[in-house]
Amino acid sequence: MSRGKIRFALVGCGNIGSRHAAVLDAEERAELTAVCDVDLAKAKSLAEKYGGIPAYASYEEMLAKAPADIVSICTPHGLHARMAIEAAENHKSVLVEKPMALTAHDSRAMIETAKRCGVKLMVVKQNRYNVPIALAKKTIDEKRLGRIFMTECNILWNRHDGYYSGSNWRGRRDLEGGALYTQGSHFIDLLIWWFGDVVATESWIATRNHNIEIEDCGHSLLQFQSGVTGSLNWTTCVYNKNFEGSITIIGEKGLIKIGGQYLNKIEYWDVQSFPLPEDIQFVDKPNNYGKYQGTSSNHDKVVQDVVASLLSERHHVVEGNEGMKTIEAIEMIYKSARQK
Repeated sequence: MSRGKIRFALVGCGNIGSRHAAVLDAEERAELTAVCDVDLAKAKSLAEKYGGIPAYASYEEMLAKAPADIVSICTPHGLHARMAIEAAENHKSVLVEKPMALTAHDSRAMIETAKRCGVKLMVVKQNRYNVPIALAKKTIDEKRLGRIFMTECNILWNRHDGYYSGSNWRGRRDLEGGALYTQGSHFIDLLIWWFGDVVATESWIATRNHNIEIEDCGHSLLQFQSGVTGSLNWTTCVYNKNFEGSITIIGEKGLIKIGGQYLNKIEYWDVQSFPLPEDIQFVDKPNNYGKYQGTSSNHDKVVQDVVASLLSERHHVVEGNEGMKTIEAIEMIYKSARQK
């Protein structure tokens, strides 16, 4: 691969696709070369913001014609696997938004196709770059918490009726899969990153406040490979606005709670012989990508690592095998779930 700019094509021109486009535009070693959406007007509108690059309604046509080293996949969850496999078969690497896929079977097919075709498969896990998250990871890796006993994860959010009714895919089992794929996958990724694979679950789910095919409330007890036990509570039924997204870690020598709107704030820190550093800004600020004012997302750091990976430089990007762990855990949770 050339050591010039990495050429990205993008499929899916909604909210997250628009963020990807802006991040790519701001990255000096990346170039957005084409966009695609089944709504051609939406694709053309996004393309015009970036110099009138080619816009396609057909994904297959974009793969065949667009000069690209990698495809950013920002479409509904249920389309990720097929699109990633098609990109790999067209000898293009893949950056896929969360969740990687809706089943471990599809995730493995994506991994195997990328390997067979000699391309890379990478998954967006931007919350790993959050300052509090990285500090907690360092604390765990350095054994500063001693033995970790348990963890609690709460995703207590609001999604109004229009969030589902105004979408042609949200709330659908075949395209969204379940609330854990959309609202919970980043949280589950972090729990696995810190405590190891989920090895056992007992769960309960219910649909209480929305006219949708998937759950809007859930509870799960988790056992991790490291021996840590945990609870996961999630809902999209909170009144009026999001209330809490948090992870608490209870250890032999300390307690940490990370919260904020996007797991970007340390709400409690008491770790033996390891006070919080005084010179670190813990609340990540919204990112301004020029043509796009984003929330605190750290997608720019993901793209920087993707570019570094494709240029064979040191990086921390999450690749397919690791991304699949979240899908396996979510499948396990849903398989164990009792419908309430």
